Amino acid sequence: MSHEEHSMKHHTRPLAGYQARHFLWSASPDGKVATITLNRPERKNPLTFDSYAELRDLFRALSYATDIKTVVITGQGGNFCSGGDVHEIIGPLTRMSMPELLGFTRMTGDLVKAMRGCPQPIVAAVDGVCAGAGAILAMASDLRLGTPETRTAFLFARVGLAGADMGACAILPRLIGQGRAAELFYTGRAMTAQEGLAWGFFNALHAPDAVLGEARKLAGQIADGPMFAHSMTKKALHQEWNMGVDEAIEAEAEAQAICMQTRDFRRAYEAFAAKQKPVFAGD
Repeated sequence: MSHEEHSMKHHTRPLAGYQARHFLWSASPDGKVATITLNRPERKNPLTFDSYAELRDLFRALSYATDIKTVVITGQGGNFCSGGDVHEIIGPLTRMSMPELLGFTRMTGDLVKAMRGCPQPIVAAVDGVCAGAGAILAMASDLRLGTPETRTAFLFARVGLAGADMGACAILPRLIGQGRAAELFYTGRAMTAQEGLAWGFFNALHAPDAVLGEARKLAGQIADGPMFAHSMTKKALHQEWNMGVDEAIEAEAEAQAICMQTRDFRRAYEAFAAKQKPVFAGD
């Protein structure tokens, strides 16, 4: 069976050459690290119905990508994302019926499900404004790098809505703690970059002109690792929220036994025995 036939059989395909319509998409020269750039800087990169849907479809497609190993998500012009566009989303929502509204909120939730469900670790490079659905995009990523100027606001209460949005009440408390998450939800205030670092929301802070490069560097380091094993780690981190400790230990025993059958595990042993650094291939 040729590579093309094999790919068609399993619906897999390379995505480095993907042509994005509602944001920018680029891949590193080796095709391993993709960068999504929200690119409406004059409005601080708000999301629209179309960009929500394209992001959802793209993260779903990444589950079947043969080349992309990690994803960086960022924004143009010194800001990450200001959330849903006031004129293109908020206004129309006030005129929708309940079934239409539920269709929209399920679609936005599906974006978070797709981000958590794709095997690639996602690194968010977050500068400036990170608000509303933008804060959710950062929250749904696996790792977050900020700048001293980053302001992250789960500001739903300020527009008359619940903090319960796109999984925030489930995910944010696990990142920064229940009490801190509750404060941000009820007040709608911005979490400073220094708070975000101290609370564990950000993995590190970098200068604004360095944060994207550092995110790509980190994503590249991860992409050079044992990617099949990394995908198992991502799945375990997500699934084990809903397991008891005994069930989690059993699930990890099964996951690790599977990883022990990979060539990367054998490569690591052989490199160690030869006093060399392992070169992983992701299989």
